Amino acid sequence: MSGVVAASLLLQLSTVGGATPMSLTTLIATSDLVTKAVLGLLAVLSLLSWGIMYAKWRAFVTAETRAAAFMKEFERTRTLDEATQLAQRSKPSANVAVIRRAVHFLADTKPALGATPDRTARLSGSQVEALHLVLDSEAVRAREELGRFIPWLATVGSVSPLIGLFGTVLGVIEAFQGIATKGSGNLGAVAPGISTALLATAAALAVAIPAAFAYNVFAARLNRFDNALEGFGSELIALLVREGRI
Repeated sequence: MSGVVAASLLLQLSTVGGATPMSLTTLIATSDLVTKAVLGLLAVLSLLSWGIMYAKWRAFVTAETRAAAFMKEFERTRTLDEATQLAQRSKPSANVAVIRRAVHFLADTKPALGATPDRTARLSGSQVEALHLVLDSEAVRAREELGRFIPWLATVGSVSPLIGLFGTVLGVIEAFQGIATKGSGNLGAVAPGISTALLATAAALAVAIPAAFAYNVFAARLNRFDNALEGFGSELIALLVREGRI
């Protein structure tokens, strides 16, 4: 009896081996048109996400490197004029943009400073609050520019599994069609559709996992960059206080 069962299992496995494509390229080539479209869409999303990841990685490296170099020099400045000269000879960065915005604000508000012959002109309370808002708006602009396209990674990470699920459902439907066509529920009839379904699921996970991981990493780095830029604005205000402008 056991010999009959073993022979039956060997017969089924040999049938599956002959009916089911073994290589990945053959499996894709023999899939139906809709499944190929699903795999093609996943491939496009994968290229899109990896392109964004590479571009954002370069942008973060450039922004963080320039910010670190600028802050190292900024710590040695004692006046706003020195900070302005530092900004003029430094490479473009968010910190340089914040200083230029502050200088423009101070130049535009000079008539309202109310200087006296025996005292250095100082900003009023409302002008200091306005300066805070100006610096915050510049920091928000820099954050939005650096964080551009990062939400696309979250979109790819959340949509890709659904697309893969769609391909999985199509594969299961194909498996049942194989059963109906062959009039049998053996592995040879079910395996091709199940293989296609698992291929769509694996492809979706291969697209979604790196995109979701990269989104979390870039979001954390963007928050740190935003906090550092906000702290730089506070240091700039403190510089004005030490200089006697506030």
